[in-house]
Amino acid sequence: MEHQITSWAEAAPRLVAVAAGREMADLVIRGAALVNVQTREILDWQVAVAAGRFAYVGPDASHCIGPDTRVIEAAGRYLIPGLCDGHMHIESGMLTPAEFAAAVIPHGTTTMFTDPHEIANVLGLRGVRMMHDEALMQPVNIYTQMPSCAPSAPGLETTGYEISAKDVAKAMAWPGIIGLGEMMNFPGVINGDPQMLAEMAATMQAGKTVGGHYASPDKGVAFSAYVAGGAADDHEGTAEADAIARARNGMRSMMRLGSAWYDVESQITAVTQKGLDPRNFILCTDDCHSGTLVNDGHMNRVVRHAIACGCDPVIALQMATINTATHFGLERELGSIAPGRRADMILTSDLVTLPIEEVIARGVTVAKDGKLCVTCPHYDWPADARGTVHLGKALAAADFEIAAPDGKNSVKAKVIGVVENQAPTEALTAELPVVDGLVQGQGDVYQIALVERHRGTGAVTNGFVSGFGYTGKMAMASTVAHDSHHMIVVGTDRDMLAAAANRLGEVGGGVSVWKDGQEIALVELPIAGLMSDSPAAEVAASADRMVAAMAECGCRLNNAYMQHSLLALVVIPSLRISDLGLVDVDKFEITDLFEDNA
Repeated sequence: MEHQITSWAEAAPRLVAVAAGREMADLVIRGAALVNVQTREILDWQVAVAAGRFAYVGPDASHCIGPDTRVIEAAGRYLIPGLCDGHMHIESGMLTPAEFAAAVIPHGTTTMFTDPHEIANVLGLRGVRMMHDEALMQPVNIYTQMPSCAPSAPGLETTGYEISAKDVAKAMAWPGIIGLGEMMNFPGVINGDPQMLAEMAATMQAGKTVGGHYASPDKGVAFSAYVAGGAADDHEGTAEADAIARARNGMRSMMRLGSAWYDVESQITAVTQKGLDPRNFILCTDDCHSGTLVNDGHMNRVVRHAIACGCDPVIALQMATINTATHFGLERELGSIAPGRRADMILTSDLVTLPIEEVIARGVTVAKDGKLCVTCPHYDWPADARGTVHLGKALAAADFEIAAPDGKNSVKAKVIGVVENQAPTEALTAELPVVDGLVQGQGDVYQIALVERHRGTGAVTNGFVSGFGYTGKMAMASTVAHDSHHMIVVGTDRDMLAAAANRLGEVGGGVSVWKDGQEIALVELPIAGLMSDSPAAEVAASADRMVAAMAECGCRLNNAYMQHSLLALVVIPSLRISDLGLVDVDKFEITDLFEDNA
């Protein structure tokens, strides 16, 4: 199953023989300016590779060249380590691990540390295992972090499956598990929640890394308590002071540039201006849409951005290679060009603009001039992983009716207010008309529904949302609905709300946009209702069509699909929707749809 690479221990006799010149290398690269991230130097050195690992790294590898040795003449180009993404979610690209790998390898990413907590909410431990198994089949390194928080807010939502401390302990024995996924339940840790502490303890007892997620501006006692629990890194910082606080407390500060996250520029000044030691700073993406991967890049985009923000190019590379490897206990396995390490490297003609000209992983050329040169094998996803949208019945317009309190001809309703380019929502109110006993949306206030899709209960939670700018008769449904991934449907017309929801039941998940009684865009995500096993370019084209369709329905928001998919994220203020009702996140409780009209 796995793209096998022999361990350093097993490969050592061959590596020693090649380095000594008794045996000949599989590959030699000469004429390169080698970027040594161990010492922050650029050296006129050569490398010899055997058994997928570096055997000799030094001034002259001619003693390693035999008749069957492949020789690459670098002609003065830079040789840099393959890039590592320290924190990311594959599902955010709407792609399976194989297709995600195929999309990012040409951009120079050779190692990823991934947290599949989206699929964990839908398919539980088994879903994580399927992601883990496909990850191990790839020609590059994809390590899996065991998700920690499903559900992310117990009592406020119902997931398809729940993750227990026992699940975490079990997963720690799997070959590709590198640690615990981001510990989002920071209030639980701070308050000593036994399950959260048990999950972290199981990870630490296995000698693995606990991922952090401290989404609070409070850097006082609460932050100290969270760090004391064992979280080793944090990607939720947005300001220089956040980066500094994390590094001073012995955490790795992970600075992210994803499709919607722009947190490098505001934090990297801790290194570029304050002069802090950069070894505790790591670059990552967190979430990248397929369109970003196809058009803009992956970790190469983040490194370029860090350099554009004033970071020394070699320091920026350290933050995307050796720092990341060291953090996960893998510095003797990857992240640098040094004897024994996996032969993951990139040839580039410029360290600032970073064109990715040739990518070598485990000693094999995997991409050249932007083109993939290897196959990325697919896991055989079983039928139940492709059939996760269980509506329990065909939905009808009546399922989306909102009955007014008796005798009312208007009501004051609570409305989820979408804020452009931000994850938090506003808790708004609106005076809405009642027609034939049913509350109607009006103007920029329209309906939102959370359709239960894990257990086939047929349950629909109805509410109101504003801010998208929708006009006319339309509806949009998505089974990507963080974090529990039921189905979110937003629209101005109840018949179309039902049609969009039923359509996703038919195709097994994804996103469907309807206007004037017709479907005008469909992104099929048949695996867990989250991912496609089609190539990234095809998924990106479908996603582009979806964005255009939202605009045709009147939406003018930047990144509106991300806003749609976060409307059920019951851990971020202020007002959200779940299968249990409308959620007041400021109070962490279920709330009524209508203001008290008594």
